[in-house]
Amino acid sequence: MRIRSSTMRRNSMSATRTAPVSPAVPDRGRTIVVNTGAEPPPSPRSKPAAIVKAYITLTKPRIVELLLITTIPTMFLAARLHAGGLPDLVTVLVVVIGGAMAAGAANAINCYFDRDIDQLMRRTSRRPIPQHTIAPERALTFGLVLAVVSIALIWSFTNLLAAALTLAAIAYYDLVYTLWLKRTTAANTVWGGVCGSAPVLIGWAAVTGTLSWEAWILFAVVFWWQPPHFFALAIKYKDDYAAAGIPMLPVVASLRRVGLESVIYAWLTLGFSLALWPLATTPLYGVVALVTGGMFCLEAHRMHGRARRGENVKPMRLFHWSTSYLTLLFVAVAVDSFLL
Repeated sequence: MRIRSSTMRRNSMSATRTAPVSPAVPDRGRTIVVNTGAEPPPSPRSKPAAIVKAYITLTKPRIVELLLITTIPTMFLAARLHAGGLPDLVTVLVVVIGGAMAAGAANAINCYFDRDIDQLMRRTSRRPIPQHTIAPERALTFGLVLAVVSIALIWSFTNLLAAALTLAAIAYYDLVYTLWLKRTTAANTVWGGVCGSAPVLIGWAAVTGTLSWEAWILFAVVFWWQPPHFFALAIKYKDDYAAAGIPMLPVVASLRRVGLESVIYAWLTLGFSLALWPLATTPLYGVVALVTGGMFCLEAHRMHGRARRGENVKPMRLFHWSTSYLTLLFVAVAVDSFLL
């Protein structure tokens, strides 16, 4: 009996070891999939919608929206100062559509170049390429096609200068900033501001065919606004950037220095915004620029003060207000153009 019992136990264990495991077990309409190490395919129902959403995500719509906020009011001011009226509706639509496509193209190509570091950062690991929703080569092709179409559209309906500036902005963002500045210097945020400020010049050039000093003042406003805005974001995701080896200023310098530089750049932003007041705008713009710019500087000073005291710097307060500030300032530019 003992021998028979032992033999039965051995046979039972052997059967347990050799029994196949079903990779998918139906359970009242659900399918339980065993992870075999491969990336699970998307659901047949959600696949088309998920892919469309992924391509939209590649373009970083929130950044595109912020760029257009500065472009459209600039076009209204340019038309008022240099043509005495409103910009042509077709020109506005072309710049809005072409500009959105150009910005989306630059962002999609950026996602292709940054795919090695995106998978290392928690904030970017959910992007389409790290998630294998879109193949890197397809993302690159998508970005290049968008770039070509956007430049051709702007060239066909506006002028060569606006199209050339669009091409330069895309190239600067992807080749100069993404591949070089971002990975090699803590000044990447400052000098990367060139491409973020370019839509102002593109909008002005599309309306006037030239670049006057008013356009360059608005360019300077957006250029100096960007470091405090993105420094605040980099503080929040400091560990992410450090893990990916990206030398953002908050990674390589103390928070006191980041706060101090934010204060300096905020004051430069205010200074250039006020320079536009007596030369190209009415008191309405001047009041808005002074009040909102003063609050921008105040928030930068507050973050610096918290850093000096060793407190939680609360960077997102500056980040969110800086977005509101830029929006309000350029809304004032647009409204003011009707009062000139």
